[in-house]
Amino acid sequence: MDILKALVNEFKLKPEQVENTVKLIDEGSTIPFIARYRKEVTGELDDQVLRELNERLVYLRGLEEKRAQVKKSISDQGKLDAELEAALDKAATLTEIEDLYRPFRPKRRTRATIAKERGLEPLAMAIWAQDLTAPVSELALAYVNAELEVATVDDAIAGALDIIAEIMSDDATCRTALRKLTWENAILQSEVAKPQENSVYEMYYEYQEPVSRIVGHRVLAVNRGEDEGVLKVWIEVPVDHLLTVMHNLFVKDNRFTRDYLTSAIEDSYKRLIAPSIERDVRKELTETAQEGAIKVFGANLKQLLLQSPIKGQVVLAMDPGIRTGCKIAVIDDTGKVLDHGVAFCSNPKREELYNKAKVYVKDLIQKYKVTLIAIGNGTASRETEAFTAEVLKEITSKVHYAIVSEAGASVYSASPLGAKEFPEFDVTVRGAISIGRRLQDPLAELVKIDPKSIGVGQYQHDMNQKRLSEALGGVVESCVNSVGVDLNTASPSLLGYVAGVSGTVAKNILDYREENGKFVSRSDLKKVKKLGAKTFEQCAGFLRIPGSVNPLDNTGVHPESYSAAEKLLKTLGYSLADVSKRRVSDLKKRVSNGQELAEQLGIGFPTLQDIIKELEKPGRDPRDEMPPPILRNDVLSMDDLLEGMELQGTVRNVIDFGAFVDIGVHTDGLVHKSQFNKRVKHPLEAVSVGDIIKVRVVSVDKAKNRIALTMKGVSDAPR
Repeated sequence: MDILKALVNEFKLKPEQVENTVKLIDEGSTIPFIARYRKEVTGELDDQVLRELNERLVYLRGLEEKRAQVKKSISDQGKLDAELEAALDKAATLTEIEDLYRPFRPKRRTRATIAKERGLEPLAMAIWAQDLTAPVSELALAYVNAELEVATVDDAIAGALDIIAEIMSDDATCRTALRKLTWENAILQSEVAKPQENSVYEMYYEYQEPVSRIVGHRVLAVNRGEDEGVLKVWIEVPVDHLLTVMHNLFVKDNRFTRDYLTSAIEDSYKRLIAPSIERDVRKELTETAQEGAIKVFGANLKQLLLQSPIKGQVVLAMDPGIRTGCKIAVIDDTGKVLDHGVAFCSNPKREELYNKAKVYVKDLIQKYKVTLIAIGNGTASRETEAFTAEVLKEITSKVHYAIVSEAGASVYSASPLGAKEFPEFDVTVRGAISIGRRLQDPLAELVKIDPKSIGVGQYQHDMNQKRLSEALGGVVESCVNSVGVDLNTASPSLLGYVAGVSGTVAKNILDYREENGKFVSRSDLKKVKKLGAKTFEQCAGFLRIPGSVNPLDNTGVHPESYSAAEKLLKTLGYSLADVSKRRVSDLKKRVSNGQELAEQLGIGFPTLQDIIKELEKPGRDPRDEMPPPILRNDVLSMDDLLEGMELQGTVRNVIDFGAFVDIGVHTDGLVHKSQFNKRVKHPLEAVSVGDIIKVRVVSVDKAKNRIALTMKGVSDAPR
């Protein structure tokens, strides 16, 4: 297979785009670097296409490696003829190669191999040839041998048919045809195996859906129900039709062998082929569903990480709790912990403790000039929110609060990273700090947590964990590099996601900072141990140094383009000092012929465009363009909700069948995809995590703690 040609056809790209991209990857360039700083070479392929192309490249190279291994194995057996080699060369998937290899694969001891050991292969081949002129029983007499455990003619024939059944099962043409027909006609069915009251699997107690049409989230739900023993799941197929296909493939019109071949077909299908194909179909359904879920998870994670940071705010973070109280941490606008403690604010009936908690929180607000309160959404969150609303009514300061997802906070607080970052605090205080900091800067804080624990996916624990980690790691890497990282304040977790920076190099950057103080220029990176020329090339453009003597060090302009950037400024009558003072605001308007200017500067036009954007807004943060979180100062409960009420909410999670929206009542409401204000194939086409949307309450089910919402016909001004 010509891999480059295959990639060109599959991605509908120009040959030079694919060739150049593959060359860059093979040279060790990272996807963020290629996407950002090699646009001229790739034809401006974006990050997502580059990642997909890289994944496909890895798959196709693995396919070629498998093809070569299979050819060698069959050749070593002396059985590789021109026809088989051509079929292997034509195979486009691992499944096709495996089907062709099946007859030659070393086998465990089967009924067929036992029959061969008993000397029955010649009899099987005679029946298989289907040109007998006498009854099979007469031919089988010669194979009766008590020493070989072939006691009767029937034993001999049965063994021969076992061999034939395996031959049929190993036939690649047969398997391909049956697999295709199974996909087209099979029905996935499930029934209850262990009834449960109010089970989430109730809709699958008597369920069936064509395999060709079933959507991913239902596949994953059925799988989980089966794994938990609640459901029995199987695939129903038109067996008679499939047996007819096999009959047409294998049976000739020989009256002495026809019935025996028919018997072998039934045995081959039911014992050898059907279980294997059902496993293949279930596996492919699951893998497809998982890939879809991973893409949704990745899209949600990206939006969550790129939420707008809240800058310049002193935050009082509250990690709610009942028995041990609410853990509190006060954090200044740089993320530094100013104070911490515990308040019992979840039970107004314990009047003394409750009032004491009020006084304590009010004192903290006044002492540290708190402007924002972050409340974790875990146990006792509802009660803590009510407490906070009461406190805010009793003070004159203008303070708001926001509900923050706790997902992963406990994981971080108990991790070695949490212990290293805050050795003086116990895990409960670290959890509160994490809640406050993720409101101040979601990206910087959430990168410290395993992406799978952040809570914006579905069925993440049922997926291929290696594949999930790779995909989500790519999303985090993409987000970190699109925003850029402050070299002098970044945590090791954040640095570890910068293009080209390994865990060891991230640690060495921190060691350099501790030993030498702040980095004063990007060129200082070259002094860091094990950060060689290639790593510098990959990472330098994504690392920022606010306050550097050279203002370009605080932009996305790569050091390799500094000379071009300075020439550009000079050509248009500016200086680097003007960049520092943010006086450069009209470069784009002043460039009349960009292509010509790019040639004069010795760079490509896409690079020129990027340089202009960076010089006009040095240190820009793309997250500033995202909607800020909704800040509240009063509480709402499910009892307050009425059918028809219109509200503003924040999208917390997007899944295959809709979106969960935080409308300020502790329980997120569901907007089913049929309730969006436009027709979509997938909810991600309509909303994203972090979006601020207007919704109307359709129904409230207090018993099941469910809220149904709609976006249809909602007025412009929410109540």
